[in-house]
Amino acid sequence: MNIHAKSAMDPASQGRVVTKAVIAAAERLGLNAARTADILGVSAPTVSRMKRLDFLLEPGAKSFELAVLLIRVFRSLDAITGGDEATAKNWLRNHNTALDAVPAERLTTITGLIDVLSYLDARRAPV
Repeated sequence: MNIHAKSAMDPASQGRVVTKAVIAAAERLGLNAARTADILGVSAPTVSRMKRLDFLLEPGAKSFELAVLLIRVFRSLDAITGGDEATAKNWLRNHNTALDAVPAERLTTITGLIDVLSYLDARRAPV
């Protein structure tokens, strides 16, 4: 048995972890259920079920992959702001000249989500 087989989570556990993490990230970023639903490509009622863990994201599904990207956005922004949620929320809601948009509005498209993540990753770890 290789080391990765022992430590790998089963798909149900992965779904539970990512679902809980994306809900926590969205809440800490001040994203409401409708905006979170738009980002993940699910309905607002589905986001409500996710909060109660009545609906878990499935590994391999598009919504799961988008959730992982949103979690990465949160982690990068959290690192940049030193955990200051007010600053992170403020950054998301104000026009960014490098992105030429309000970051929170860009998160609702895949290209926008990738652009915001790339911008944050570049700011987080400059070469």
